[in-house]
Amino acid sequence: MYAASREALAQTRSALQGALASSTASAAAGAATAAAAQAGSELFSVVEVLDDQRTLRSALADASAPAAGRQALAERVFGSKVSPVTLATLKAAAGQDWSTQSDLTNSLVQLGREALLSAAADQNQLDTVEDELFRLGRIVAGNAELEQALSDRTKPLAAKREFLSRLLYGKSTAITEALAVQAVGRLKDKAPADAFDALSNLAATQRDRAVAHVRSAAPLSAAQAERLTGILTRTYGKPVTVHVEVVPELLSGLVVRVGDEVIDGTAAGRLAAVRKSLT
Repeated sequence: MYAASREALAQTRSALQGALASSTASAAAGAATAAAAQAGSELFSVVEVLDDQRTLRSALADASAPAAGRQALAERVFGSKVSPVTLATLKAAAGQDWSTQSDLTNSLVQLGREALLSAAADQNQLDTVEDELFRLGRIVAGNAELEQALSDRTKPLAAKREFLSRLLYGKSTAITEALAVQAVGRLKDKAPADAFDALSNLAATQRDRAVAHVRSAAPLSAAQAERLTGILTRTYGKPVTVHVEVVPELLSGLVVRVGDEVIDGTAAGRLAAVRKSLT
């Protein structure tokens, strides 16, 4: 994303946050949660419309047209269909100069996700959502049939989303389900497990945490997990969420990935290094 779109996203995010604050300032308890959840779901729906209607998408992202005209178009099309918070966000987005049309739609998706995660935080569910998304990613990554069912481009999008909804029904929070189901519809060239991992990382970011993906040859005890979390927190200078995946094929030890940094302390990793040095 180029600088212009990054600035546009920042301005639109500020508009969303301001609209949420204004709408719930004098409302009853729980209103902030409901408003954020509604805005997130509505932004996803708006993006689906824009994905299907190229002409409308192009008009809203046309930096050569007056900003006021683009905002008026957004209000005419969506004003009677979405909440005031969502409309304020859309008008703010339409008034920005985006580098590409896809930056506009991708940014609306990003803000929809952030709104839903804000609702999760209001309900003290953010850590649960983060963990559920990570576990979902590991389940999908370990099941080729499930991964194929979610990524198959020959299947109708509605069918894939319904399949995932049935899979998650009663087993996750409503926000985890909404985030995961929406992500399945915008995979493009991304693997489903990677999409769910990205959502889990976004949830951690909302809590101002780094994420450590740990692959272990054997389950970690509570004491081991706590010790590892402490070491990583000191190393990276911020709280770290540790997600552990048990992989017996590693033989012993751990593989720890934080962002692009990978620390391989496994027997399998050492054997692979020896084999590489001999070739």
